[in-house]
Amino acid sequence: MKKLIFINSHPIQYFAPLYQYLVQQNFDMEVWYCSDESIKGEIDKEFGVKVKWDIPLLSGYKNKFFKNYAFNKGVHQGFFGLFNLGLVPAILKGPKCIFVVHGWKYFSDILSLFTAKIKGHKVALRAEMPYNQEVLKTGVTQNVKIWVLKYLLFKCVDYFLYLGEQNKKYYLFLGISEDRLIKMPYVVDNTRFREAADQLRPQKNSLRNKLNIPLNAFVILFSGKYIQKKRPLDLLKSFKQLDNSNAFLIMMGDGELRNEMESYITEYNVKNILLTGFINQSSVLDYYAVSNIFVMCSGSGETWGLSVNEAMNFDLPLVISDITGCASDLVLEGENGFVFETGNIDDLTSKLAYCINNPSVINFLGKKSGEIINNFSYKEIEIALKKLVGC
Repeated sequence: MKKLIFINSHPIQYFAPLYQYLVQQNFDMEVWYCSDESIKGEIDKEFGVKVKWDIPLLSGYKNKFFKNYAFNKGVHQGFFGLFNLGLVPAILKGPKCIFVVHGWKYFSDILSLFTAKIKGHKVALRAEMPYNQEVLKTGVTQNVKIWVLKYLLFKCVDYFLYLGEQNKKYYLFLGISEDRLIKMPYVVDNTRFREAADQLRPQKNSLRNKLNIPLNAFVILFSGKYIQKKRPLDLLKSFKQLDNSNAFLIMMGDGELRNEMESYITEYNVKNILLTGFINQSSVLDYYAVSNIFVMCSGSGETWGLSVNEAMNFDLPLVISDITGCASDLVLEGENGFVFETGNIDDLTSKLAYCINNPSVINFLGKKSGEIINNFSYKEIEIALKKLVGC
């Protein structure tokens, strides 16, 4: 079996459990990191608070860090925020293997792709670009980007690991042939979330009491940063339009739009809303467990939306914006939830009102969510990587 080397910007709470799983499945692999800021607990500019994840990010798999020579260091500092020159000798001196590079957002990604190709390694690219978002971009910059991808960057790539249907469609749009495409969906640790869901389900009322949520309320859950891409104000406005005293909205997260959201709540005297602030991985489980439905109202830039995967493990129905990257894969209209037009407050309100007014439908929709997410698991990643190492 060929050795796999994953190149990541920094340790990520969603990826670490996956790497641990892959080692348990006897993959010969390492993960190379370009930054350790998520280990140190740096200020996350989008959350607006210091973030240090409370799950193990480095245990259970081989990993190494490369010195970052960037002038303005960090994953939020743009293309040159990661400038890891040590990747070059490490790639050149190593035996032939398969490099999996996560996109082209940073200089170090591009450096890795070109160096690995020069050395003769196999290169697999796992990027996030959904077709339905990319076609909305126009102008000279976008045309130059497409030219660079097609005629320079993609020439260094042997295989493309696509996340879902929109991502696959984008590669096909850029002329990548089907035989170079391998499905490798975005997943979370379904086992951990499923076990938590089963454990917490009998505690639903006690958890609601702890969180000061009415026992009989219909709870709508949002999970994400309070930033423009996530469009949290869309959900606030929709919740106000609902004007349903039995509805309760949890907005799990934090970020730069918090003051604007609080001002809106105060100005319109909107009741039954909880702005939680940053919630770490071990505590998000409680909020999923007390909820009745999950909403993601993101706009362009939401290339997948992994909190949707998390919610589905708790058998939650979904109401998802049509531009969200995972909508084409995770939402079966009318079967496990609904898709609404991004930015259309009336459409979102209508979908939520239907769910609130038809409680008998909720269990059916939620059960289907639980069934669908079984096909987006670590096992699917294992299958994809076995296909890759066998190429």
